[in-house]
Amino acid sequence: MINLAAPPLPPNIARIIYTQEQLKARVRELGRQISADYAGRELIVFGILKGVIFFQADLLRAIEIPVKTDLMAIAGYRVGEKRPSGTVRIIKDLDLDVYNRDVLLLEDMVDTGLTLNFILKVIKSRQPASITVCALLNRDAHRLAPNLPLKYIGFDAPADFLVGYGLDYLEQYRSLPYIAALNPEVYTF
Repeated sequence: MINLAAPPLPPNIARIIYTQEQLKARVRELGRQISADYAGRELIVFGILKGVIFFQADLLRAIEIPVKTDLMAIAGYRVGEKRPSGTVRIIKDLDLDVYNRDVLLLEDMVDTGLTLNFILKVIKSRQPASITVCALLNRDAHRLAPNLPLKYIGFDAPADFLVGYGLDYLEQYRSLPYIAALNPEVYTF
């Protein structure tokens, strides 16, 4: 007899929000749409570390046109540092020149939009031909930054604390092949 029951969830995972199959299918759809929209154009695709790594790798394989790719890493200033908490600094900048190029910025999740807004200002100051955003997850409910150029959205994000497929809690759960809700008792004090 074959057991068709789903394997148990890891500790501290409340439920799966988006399955591995749903993620694969949606990333393929995004890749086709981006390929069609940028056909015949040179595109630079870059993501913001660390959460975007799984999404970026899968999306790049799904895009059917030649692209150049890069990564940027950012960090917030901590209490006690010279800048106030809540501000952002670039700790790994792009290696590629985006001047007069079409740029697609990848984000794992857009929530308040404040970090994305900061990154967009930095990139726009470098005068790309165009810049658009592809977000795997979009959470409008907390949006503080208006008019973000979110052209491609994978899924709407529920209010849960999400982990998996690059998303983490204290550097854990990134390698889950799906996106799941973390049990609230893990992150509430």
